[in-house]
Amino acid sequence: MGETGPVNLIQCHGFGNQFLIAFTDEVPVDGPERARSLCDPVRGIGADGLVFGTPTNPGRSTRLTFTLFNSDGSRAEVSGNGLACFGHAILRTMPQGEDLDVVVDTAAGPRRIQIAGSATDGEVSATVEMGAATDGPDFSGLAVELGGPQAGRVASVDMGNPHLVIEVADPALVDLATVGPELESHFHPVGCNVHMVSVIDRSTLRLRTWERGAGLTEACGSGACAAAATAHAWGAVDDTVRAQMSGGETTVVVGDPMVLSVTSTFVGDNEVVDG
Repeated sequence: MGETGPVNLIQCHGFGNQFLIAFTDEVPVDGPERARSLCDPVRGIGADGLVFGTPTNPGRSTRLTFTLFNSDGSRAEVSGNGLACFGHAILRTMPQGEDLDVVVDTAAGPRRIQIAGSATDGEVSATVEMGAATDGPDFSGLAVELGGPQAGRVASVDMGNPHLVIEVADPALVDLATVGPELESHFHPVGCNVHMVSVIDRSTLRLRTWERGAGLTEACGSGACAAAATAHAWGAVDDTVRAQMSGGETTVVVGDPMVLSVTSTFVGDNEVVDG
């Protein structure tokens, strides 16, 4: 985007977490406005975020930078499902593409993406190295009120983006559309992803997410990593964890880096006119 003409937006989703992906020379200055417009399901195409893939060092290498705007126009440092879909989109642009192993740059640092599949596959298996799970934002003084359900243990995690993990008996019983923004307001103006998590057994978590900048989403890859790292630190799960979400089940291997496995599904190509 930058010169007037058609631009292709590759639409993919990871477990229902939808992204529009454009490969451009640079990130447009009106990226926030474009995200709000294009991600709107009525006025635009509909998605949880708009991703720009741009050259990290124009003319000197083929390495790409991943830049994500949430559906409300805010910037996100990183996204697990977004990176999986980004890798899928890269593969689709490679003539006769078969598998992919690439490192891309993000605001949270470099991230490795591996894709098993071909350029014409509607679904591919993606593995994303998400970096280390570290201490998240300060939540001292936060009153964790869930409108009836009781909160158990609470932790914050940084996966390059901020997360609040709250243990509950059943995430489905929490009115997350109400509770999520109330809890997130504690972290204004930066915001925070909010997750309701229950431990099913030593290899399984159940997870629901209020996602910063996007609201209720079907899945959250970085959130699955944050929840797995937290439950592992509690001694509640082993190193390999299945995270069950509304959109599907992902697998996380706890370590440094955290490793996320995602099925990316191609939705379609959307041509929009730039300029």
